[in-house]
Amino acid sequence: FSFGTNDLTQTAYGLSRDDSASFLGDYTARGIFEVDPFVSIDRLGVGELVEIGVKRGRETRPDIKLGICGEHAGDPDSVDFCEQVGLDYVSCSPFRLPVARLAAAQAVLRRKSAKS
Repeated sequence: FSFGTNDLTQTAYGLSRDDSASFLGDYTARGIFEVDPFVSIDRLGVGELVEIGVKRGRETRPDIKLGICGEHAGDPDSVDFCEQVGLDYVSCSPFRLPVARLAAAQAVLRRKSAKS
């Protein structure tokens, strides 16, 4: 199951990704968002929705494969979030793949290092 987190962000906040450039700079300057939520997953908003989906999905079907697709899948901070909540994969456009793979490897190493 893939979470389309960019579409989920649009729906959760009632924002248009296409029009967001005209006002998101002001929103981040005022502290409404820490970063553009279309660039990096807003962990406290959309991230919580993903966490709920992961928890409930795995309660119902423990072997379900879960991931995200879209632009967030190529963002290092979002990939780190995916590792933290236990997603199995990220699916991004080919030009973002090297960054996504590196971010995924770094996230796994951070988790393993923290457990040691």
